[in-house]
Amino acid sequence: MELAYYSDYAVRLVNSEEPGRGKDSLTTVEAVRGLFGANQSAARRATDADLTRFRGVRARLRSVFEAADGDDETLAVDLLNSLLLEFPVSPQISGHDHRDDDDRPLWHMHLADHPSNATAGYAAIAAMGLAFHLTEYGVDRLGLCEASPCRNAYLDTSTNRSRRYCSDRCATRANVAAYRARKRAEADRSDSTGRSAEKAHEATAATDR
Repeated sequence: MELAYYSDYAVRLVNSEEPGRGKDSLTTVEAVRGLFGANQSAARRATDADLTRFRGVRARLRSVFEAADGDDETLAVDLLNSLLLEFPVSPQISGHDHRDDDDRPLWHMHLADHPSNATAGYAAIAAMGLAFHLTEYGVDRLGLCEASPCRNAYLDTSTNRSRRYCSDRCATRANVAAYRARKRAEADRSDSTGRSAEKAHEATAATDR
């Protein structure tokens, strides 16, 4: 089953908004359709009504990441379970785009489009994919970027559970900021030491006089 792939649906939707920067790219139906990626048949079903519904699901998915990032495993699971209950998946056996050397279908499980609307279909896939990632790898593998003001969601697939940033760009930016902060602190300590030495020298000179 392509559940590991489906977990990216949740990340894409959550990251369509950057609260810390006051940015929201989910403002048109075209933006909603773009979230579906290669699944164009599902994307074409999106309408103006889905825009508001998608934003609602986005807020709930972000809450899952926030709970996980805050080390509240129970809350993260409860929030995700509520999405799974509200948006059940429709699994199907599929052989599309997968053939063996003899051109026979490589059958696998696939999550079918939801019959009601585009939002329900996307939410079902995103929630199921995220649930797979959580149960397979652990709640602590769901994170929010530490490079302020960015709080984009990410899924940690590192071998040592060390990921802290949503992208290489944010990691570089955070490292540069930390380096500059260390240099400022070192300069401040040097200035303070210099002033202290100068005062001590002046005090010694005054005593000698």
